[in-house]
Amino acid sequence: MRLTRRSLLTVVTAVAATAPPAWADDARKGERSFGKPDAKVTVQEFFSLTCTHCAAFSQNTMPDVTRNLIDTGKLRFVYHDFPLDQVALLAAQVARALPPERYEPFIAALFASQDRWAFARGINYTDELWKFAALAGMSRTTFDSAVADTDLRSWILAQQEADQKNYGIDSTPSFLINGQKYSGDMSYDAFVKLIPAV
Repeated sequence: MRLTRRSLLTVVTAVAATAPPAWADDARKGERSFGKPDAKVTVQEFFSLTCTHCAAFSQNTMPDVTRNLIDTGKLRFVYHDFPLDQVALLAAQVARALPPERYEPFIAALFASQDRWAFARGINYTDELWKFAALAGMSRTTFDSAVADTDLRSWILAQQEADQKNYGIDSTPSFLINGQKYSGDMSYDAFVKLIPAV
């Protein structure tokens, strides 16, 4: 078969259409979720690490969600970074630099101590984030690399923009449950009413 410009373009287009995204081999950019992959219901949360309502949900509602729905195999929970400011963006970069299995505990720890690293007066939030990252087992080299990683920063912002466009996300926390969007902090009782019978 003779290779022409047109046939080459066809082959390149076909390969591009089936090729995985350019970031597919970068573990930092993979999905962050927990729960059984085959759970009947998947909930997606869009959150900012400096959002006080997100922190309230994490501390007050998420333990019951984990115990009653995720640990029992009924629910799969997917996290989406949706940073509302530069501090949250930096924290998201650091969180994504951890191994996937350490992501959720690290997020929970940051929410539980949000007033210490994000809002305390006279602190350097980068230094405070480093303390939490070190406790999570991150090396200083990895931390410094994550903080300076403009590619990761751009990827998080691009994902945020896509979530805003595709799902109409405009506040945190927001949740997608069976394609339906819900927003705001809520109690466990209010949250569980949104979950289809499982």
